[in-house]
Amino acid sequence: TVVTVHCAGNVVNTYYDFVKGIDDRKADDRTLVDHILSQDEVVTLGVLLYGAGCLGFVCLVYLSPARLEHLALVFFGGLSSSFLYTGGFGLKYIALGDVLVLVIFGPISVLFSYMAQTGQYEWATIFYAIPLALNTEAILHSNNTRDAESDKRVGIVTLAILIGRTGSYILYGVLLFTPYVIFVVLGMKYSVLFLLPMVTFKQAFALERQFRNESTMQMVPRQTAKLNLFFGILYVVACFGAPQLPFITRK
Repeated sequence: TVVTVHCAGNVVNTYYDFVKGIDDRKADDRTLVDHILSQDEVVTLGVLLYGAGCLGFVCLVYLSPARLEHLALVFFGGLSSSFLYTGGFGLKYIALGDVLVLVIFGPISVLFSYMAQTGQYEWATIFYAIPLALNTEAILHSNNTRDAESDKRVGIVTLAILIGRTGSYILYGVLLFTPYVIFVVLGMKYSVLFLLPMVTFKQAFALERQFRNESTMQMVPRQTAKLNLFFGILYVVACFGAPQLPFITRK
């Protein structure tokens, strides 16, 4: 259910970035730029994905021990936010996209998943979403930093534009390295398995150097996404293998 809504949000982003003239020949998303799909096909795909998400929600209403009103509040809040990221008000275009990604495509998704499976809402689950949410936000921020000049030309505002190149570099470093600090603390205090994602630490330093260099900046968003993949897999393995999950109440 979460994955289909997330995918639908990405499809909406593809459509509106192209319609607003943000995606051009240099864009990473080639779906509409290279005419892989038509605009109508992208719209249809978005509708189908949102429909699949709603169908999954209906199934959860019958299968989940969680209260309907709790499930509905989080689900429809997340669904509407995934659309408003670029559709409707287009929060991405008024420097609010970073905040939305940090909140919706991380903590809220994990909270919803935990609630659907256990029937309880446990706010501590949000803590477990933070490392991967920060790492994911690093992808978006590096992309916005790289495209700052072209975004200015089409009249949109992103956080990268507002804080400038130096501020963007500092923020990227915070987003990239803060998760590793969290893992060191967890690994030292609870289980050495939480140190597994540290395997990717060397790659993170390489990305930091690439971000500083204008000539290598072009590939940083894609390389950060690759880091995110391995980082996320190792994090999930650590959570599965840890003898206990700190802050999670067992009942």
